[in-house]
Amino acid sequence: MADTVQTGHAGYRLKHILEAVAVRGLMGLFSLLPIDAASACGGYLARWIGPVLGVSRGAAARLQEFFPDKSKSEIQDIVADMWENLGRTVAEFPHLSKLDTTVSNDRIELVGAETIDGLKSRGQASIFFSAHFANWELVPLTVDQRSMKTTIAYREANNPLVDKMIRDLRARAVTASHVPKGAAGAKALLLALKNGESLGLLVDQKMNDGIAVPLFGRDAMTAPALAQLALKFNAPIVPIHCERLKGARFRIVVEDPLTVSISGDKSTDIYNIMCQVNAHIEAWVRENPAQWMWLHKRWPVA
Repeated sequence: MADTVQTGHAGYRLKHILEAVAVRGLMGLFSLLPIDAASACGGYLARWIGPVLGVSRGAAARLQEFFPDKSKSEIQDIVADMWENLGRTVAEFPHLSKLDTTVSNDRIELVGAETIDGLKSRGQASIFFSAHFANWELVPLTVDQRSMKTTIAYREANNPLVDKMIRDLRARAVTASHVPKGAAGAKALLLALKNGESLGLLVDQKMNDGIAVPLFGRDAMTAPALAQLALKFNAPIVPIHCERLKGARFRIVVEDPLTVSISGDKSTDIYNIMCQVNAHIEAWVRENPAQWMWLHKRWPVA
């Protein structure tokens, strides 16, 4: 029995090492290419490989459910475009530190930066929320480059070697602290707000022990932490998202903080806030469905 366990552990470690070597090789290649070439290469590879993978069937089924007027061929085109966007996002990762989001330029159009500047000038610790949409890594970059001290929650990669690689690449681009989701991460977010720091949260993934909140007309298990923290610290909740315009060119949109009505009933207030949050995500996705990550099983059965 001991030999079996050791062999399994060794195989598990070998898998991590091989995956990390492959990822490092790809990142190295993408870093050597200009960003436009890297983005196009990553998009081409993902568009070629992704649609034939089994997970694409689930993505197509979810798209067909929520966009019933689209034909099967239109749905398949969206799935292929989704994979291209994901491939481009990965390939652009090593280039994040070279991008300038402080002003609109020939690569990035910036909309609503005055919202961040206003919050910063008032010294308001805020909660910025976004989704896995277009190149979502540009969202924390935008807040960071406006010198707003931020702590960002993220989901750790299953492979710890790959996770370290991702953290190292992010650290080259942003000064924000990154904390993994979970009990320890929740404490870190609490402490950050208490110390006057803002938070960055991606809130479009399923949380099995969350609360049921509508998304595309169906209840989706949703993490309530954003609303809980906002109510506890009276923190403005700011929607912000990235749109891919063409190739490696983007629009970053910072919206006005949500208008929050306090009823006095905590559960009701949390639910109402998360309804607003999900409504924003749905609006972004309906505008550009191919730029969202439909691979994630967001609903209980889909």
